[in-house]
Amino acid sequence: MEYLRLHRWRVTPREAARIQLRIRERLDLADRLPRIRCVAGADLAYDAKGNRAIAGVVIYRYPKMEEIERVWAESPITFPYVPGLLSFREIPALLKVFARVQNAPDLIFYDGHGYAHPRRFGIACHLGVLLDRPTIGCAKSLLVGTLGNLPQRAGSQTLLRDGDEILGAAMRTRDGVNPIYVTQGHRISLARAVKFVSSVLDGYRVPRPTRDADRFVAAVKRGEYRRHSK
Repeated sequence: MEYLRLHRWRVTPREAARIQLRIRERLDLADRLPRIRCVAGADLAYDAKGNRAIAGVVIYRYPKMEEIERVWAESPITFPYVPGLLSFREIPALLKVFARVQNAPDLIFYDGHGYAHPRRFGIACHLGVLLDRPTIGCAKSLLVGTLGNLPQRAGSQTLLRDGDEILGAAMRTRDGVNPIYVTQGHRISLARAVKFVSSVLDGYRVPRPTRDADRFVAAVKRGEYRRHSK
């Protein structure tokens, strides 16, 4: 897969925040979806020393969710951990792994936030803009915003808001467990994002694409896939 080269990665945190605001102008929060035949889950881990990022992508035929490909890549970490600027720490490795994908996905699920971000441009937005692909953020913890009432039963939903602005939705995927936070990444509405996330739930708290990607990068970190590196 090709991607847009819109900025440098070796920048200061102040420069990174300005870049987010600048390329946020490319963000599209309307439904600009092709026919969805292939979806991907993506996640990232860090090596034991914490100086290299391990990115993994698992790809499925949709809607049967038959796995057809999994790919990983490593990259050195060149940006510090700064809240709100995670994309500058993680996306270089993600772009490297997506460049190796043979089955380009029509929709990407990422384990992180999209529009629910202090500058409304989280990692799922940034990745979607650079790849020019519909993306959905599926986060396990809250970054910004407040929730309405969310019943304990599975399937319950409530909006995530910042004042009058809607940032995303919280979904209870199993009875009594903590919710996940679904936010728009790029080229998709919140309503469609929630529907797609619901369609890939399979009885666990975390949607299958990002859950599988998380397990995949953990296995790579343990050395189980080392011989397949390129």
